[in-house]
Order: sequence, then C-alpha cells, then structure tokens
Amino acid sequence: MAILGKIRSKGVLLLVIVGFALFAFIIGDFLTQGSTYFNKSRETVAEIVGEEVNIQDYQAAIDQMIEVYKIETGQTDLNEEMTAQLRASVWENLVTEKLLYAEAEKLGLAVSKEELSDYLIGDKIHPLIMQRRTFLGENGQFSRPMLVQFLNSLDVAPENEEMRQQIAQAKSYWLFWERNVKMAVLQDKYNALMSKTVTANSLEAKAGYEASKITTDVNYVVQPYFAISDSTVSVSKNEIKDRYNKNKELYKQDANRTLNYVAFEIRPLKEDSVEAQEWMNKISEEFKTTNDVVGLVNSNSDVMYDGRNYSYNSLPVNLRDFAFSGKAGDVFGPLFENNTHTMARIMESGIMKSDSVKLRHIYLAAADEAKTDSIVAAINGGASFADLAKKYSAVQQTAANGGEIGWIMEGVQGMDKEMTDKAFASAPNQVFTIKNAQGVQIMQVMEKTPARPKVKLAILERKLVPSSRSYGRIYNDAKQFAAELKSSEFASRANEKGLPVRTASELFESTERIADIPQSRQVIRWAFENDKDEVSDVFDCNNQFVIATVTEVNAKGYRSLEKVSDQIKAELVREKKADIMIKNIAEQMKKAPSIEALAQALSTDVKVANGVNFANNQFGVAGFEPALIGKVSVLPANKLSAPVKGNAGVYVLLPVNPQVSQNPFNAKAQIMQMNMNYAYSLPYMILQDIRDNADIEDNRLRFF
Repeated sequence: MAILGKIRSKGVLLLVIVGFALFAFIIGDFLTQGSTYFNKSRETVAEIVGEEVNIQDYQAAIDQMIEVYKIETGQTDLNEEMTAQLRASVWENLVTEKLLYAEAEKLGLAVSKEELSDYLIGDKIHPLIMQRRTFLGENGQFSRPMLVQFLNSLDVAPENEEMRQQIAQAKSYWLFWERNVKMAVLQDKYNALMSKTVTANSLEAKAGYEASKITTDVNYVVQPYFAISDSTVSVSKNEIKDRYNKNKELYKQDANRTLNYVAFEIRPLKEDSVEAQEWMNKISEEFKTTNDVVGLVNSNSDVMYDGRNYSYNSLPVNLRDFAFSGKAGDVFGPLFENNTHTMARIMESGIMKSDSVKLRHIYLAAADEAKTDSIVAAINGGASFADLAKKYSAVQQTAANGGEIGWIMEGVQGMDKEMTDKAFASAPNQVFTIKNAQGVQIMQVMEKTPARPKVKLAILERKLVPSSRSYGRIYNDAKQFAAELKSSEFASRANEKGLPVRTASELFESTERIADIPQSRQVIRWAFENDKDEVSDVFDCNNQFVIATVTEVNAKGYRSLEKVSDQIKAELVREKKADIMIKNIAEQMKKAPSIEALAQALSTDVKVANGVNFANNQFGVAGFEPALIGKVSVLPANKLSAPVKGNAGVYVLLPVNPQVSQNPFNAKAQIMQMNMNYAYSLPYMILQDIRDNADIEDNRLRFF
C-alpha cells in the first residue's frame, strides 16, 4: 500500500516519464523503419509532375543511351564531352516523356499494343526503325528480313557468356527504340489534336494574303548608331532603374554561381625529362640488338606491335623516309619530338601487298558444319558461289546478294585477325574457311587492289608524362596555396605564385564543365553546395589541379539591377542617339530631298533591299528589322520616308518597283496554308509552355 501511495503521489511525474519513454520508442522505431524513406529520398534524381525518378533508373537510361550511341556510330570510346551530351539528351527526353504522358492521360490519348506492333513490325513501320543502320540491307535501304532476323536473334538460347551479353545488349537496343517509337506516335497524336485547337479564319486569311500580295524593292540609306559617340548622350541611374522595373520580366534567371579559380597544370618536371632520356638511352641499345623485338616493344612502348604492314601514308611523317629507304634490322632514333621519345626498327621490307580485298562468304551454323567440305569442293569444281550462298548461308542479308560482304582494309581495328590474314594472303577467287564456336564461314576473295610497297615496323614510343613524384609535388603546391586561404586574398596570392585568376560566370546546375577544363563538373557541384567567399579544396581535374572561390551566388528569380545595368544603359544610349540622329537627318532632308543627295550628305551609299513585303521578317542584308518592313508596307511607291529608328541604325526608305501578285484570293487555300504553319509550331509551343509551368524538381547536381 505504501508503494502504491508513493506511485499515486508521483503520478504526474511518472506519466511524463512513461510518455517520454513511449515517445522515444515510437520515434526510434520510426527512424529505424523510416530509414528506407530517407534513403529513397536521397536516391531521387528528379520529380516531374509528381512522379519520382530513381537515380538507378536514370543511370540505367544513360547507360542504355550510351550503348545505343556506340551501336549507331560504331564508336567504342566516348570522350567526356560526348558523354555529357548524351546525359543531357537523356534528361531532355525524360522530361518531355513525363510531361507528354501526363498531358496525354488528361486528354485520353494512348498508344495500344496493336498500334505499337504495327509501327514496329507491321504495315506502318515507323521511320525511327527504318532509319536504323542495324536494319539496312546491302543497298543501304531498310530491309524487313534484317529486322525479322534481328528480332528472332533475341530469342536464341545463348551458348556461352559472350553470346548472353550480346543478346542482352541487342534487347536493350531494341527496347530503346521501341520506347522512342511509342513516344513519337503519342506525340504525333498529341500534335494532331493540338493543331486543331487553333485554326485560321477568313479574316486572318485575308490579312495574310494582303501582307504578301505586294512585294517592293527598297532603296535606303542608313546611319549606324556607332556613327555617334556614346559620350554625346548621358543616362541617369533613375532612367536605368525605371527601365529595369518596366521590363523586369525580361531579366529572369535560374540559380547560378560565378567562380574565380586558378589551375596548377600537372606537367612533367625537369627530373622526369632527365629520367625519361636516361631510360630511352638505356633501352635503345637493347632495342637495336635484341632478338625479341616484339616482347621488348609490347612491354615498354605506348604503341603495341601487332605485325601490321604499313604503307607510306599510314606511317607517322617522321618515319616514312627511314622505313622505305632502309632494310630489315635498320634502326631509327632515338628522337625526342612533340614531347615523345621515338625509336623504330624495320622488321621486314620489300613487301608488296594490297590495301583492300573484296570478300564474299557462306555462313554455316554449327548444325550445318558437316556440309563445309562438299560446298568447298563444289566451288573449286566450278559451282556458282552466289547460288550456293543463297541456298546454304545462314546470314540472309548477305546471302540475298550472293554472299557479298564488300571491301575490307588491312590493319583496321575490330576486324577478325585470322580472317584478314588469310584474305590478304589469298589470291583472287581462292577459297578459305574460318571456324568459330557459332559455325563456319566459307570465304572467297573476289578482288584485290593493286599491290603496293609495305613495311613491317616495330615502333618504340614513350610519351613524356609526369611521374608520381611530380604529381605529388604539384599537388602539394596546390594544397599549400589552398590552405587557410581567404577569398579576399585569392587574387593577391595567385599573383605571388604567377597563377592567372580566371572567372567562370553564370554557371548553372546543368553546366557540365568549366571552360575547357576536363572533369570539372565536381567544381560546379561544390559551388552550389557552398556560400559566397568560400574557398575550395584542391580538385583533381585530369591534367590540372583547380582551386576555386565563389564570388557570386544568384538565386532563381530576377537578375539584379546591378547585373543588367550596363545592358539597359546601352539600350537607352542607343535610343537617345537615335533621337539625335532622327533630328539631324530630318534637317539634312530639307536640304537634300532625294535619296542620292541624302546619301552624299551623310557620306554613305544608297543600298537596296529586294523583295520586301509584310510577310517577311528580313530586310535585305540588314537582317531583322521589323520596324522598316512595317513602314514600307504603308509607304507609297517612290515616296521618301521620314527617318525610321531600326535595330542597327536610323534609316530613310524609298520603296520602288512594287509588284502586285496576280493570284486571286483563295480563302480556303490561304486558311489551309496558315493552318499548316500553326500545326508545325503550335504543339511544340504548347509543350514548352507546359514545361515552363510544370513542377519539375531537378536533383541531378547531387549525383553528377
């Protein structure tokens, strides 16, 4: 009872304690279970119209785009710039796709499975499929059999890991284009619907006809704005401020940063040059005498020895004369040129070989290998290779053309070495076979280019690069510069070190790199994670170390008056100069009433703009001058205009030789033409407007 009494007396306190305990338990449980939520949030690269995009899915789309690009172009290695362009392309496609599907859903638009199948393999094969090089025949035109064969290959059971990877890559390639065809068809539907929302009426048609009915040549004189010095006019701060407030919507901006930065070039130091020269001097003696030239080259040189035959033009310029004037065993160098040490040794000279051979083949799958000997015997006995290819070859696209592959060149990377070696060693019409895990190829040389002098050359080449010691020393210099550096000291400290301070202005979250500095996206990411006057640590940007300081942080919204003040001032100066020039020219026109006399008074020439009408947007070589076109449209022929303020200067116009179209007004045809123009631009304008107003959260900066 005493214990119960004590509990009762402390009831409120205990409730609080128990409450906190329960709260701690619940919160702890939430935080533990909620880690999935927070991890998910951190993995969200974007949110577009309420739909989250996971970084893994986004990266998979980038990887897919890169693989498709490699297949389409035949390239295997992509540089940083191309990779950045492909990433940007994936982003643009993703945003367009999400917005398009969201709008289509509201409108009840969709692409059915049956429709998609028709565009992929049916009677309406889409241009995106027909234009793929993978599905082109020997004549360079779309081949339905090639497409069918490709799709059938996706269902083949892989016999080994390499084949499995190839099939997986082919499936990814197909899914990429299937997705793009679906989006293209949906966009066509959307565009067709949107193009019907705005149509021209008879009044617009009549106005359009009248605008283009009269075409006029215009003689004119112009006094450019630079003819008057800027110092002749003055612009006050209040005038600039008033113009800024009036046109503020013109000065919208996305969030951006401006940096000052210095770069420490990672270059070979003196010790590296000395060591490289000593190394070359030492190895040069072995290179001249060794019996294992191939082993020495392939273990020491930047250029591997692959046994190729070099023609005169395929060799570096500095080796050509040596290679074709010497004999086997002769040695060139060592030579240091273009930051590279080079030696060469002639392995074989006096070679006469073709540059290219034309081949045809019969491909027998593994199940038909037993037919090889009988087919070869038939060909050697005089049977038609082309007929046998059409009958037996498993590769239908070449079989249809008698098995013809075409011309191949010697020494091209990516070609099967056994095949090229046998092809170039064979005489025209000679037959040889190539066997691999998938089957047998019966090949025949159809033609060869005339034999040319060739040489086998072993090239020992070593580019001078910074050693790890030099790398560390330069890094330490950069690190020492950055240590405890304040933004206010940045320029002075850089000047002491002899380092030029460079500025990178208006870097946006989507900016891929700074100027021409490779791998500098990391610097931009740092800038958006830090405040003004912060100084960075050292960034390793491939061939240089970069240290930066944030000099401007500009939020999304409007550019400040200070940032656009010079731009506005230039506009106001031009307008005030135009007023002065209009007044002066008007005075001159009283004394010189003809355009020739006016041109003489202004020390200029009479120029001509031909074929001007109200439907144009260009005024001859003067370019975009809408005020001039508008003036000409209401000015009587052969009547000199008053001075007109244009974009490039002040003009005086004289319309001459007006031509009136004899085509009668056809309201139906005019409306159709105007609707075609609307149909071309309106849907894209609507989508762009949707994008401008869409809720798009872009978190790419976290990941790239």
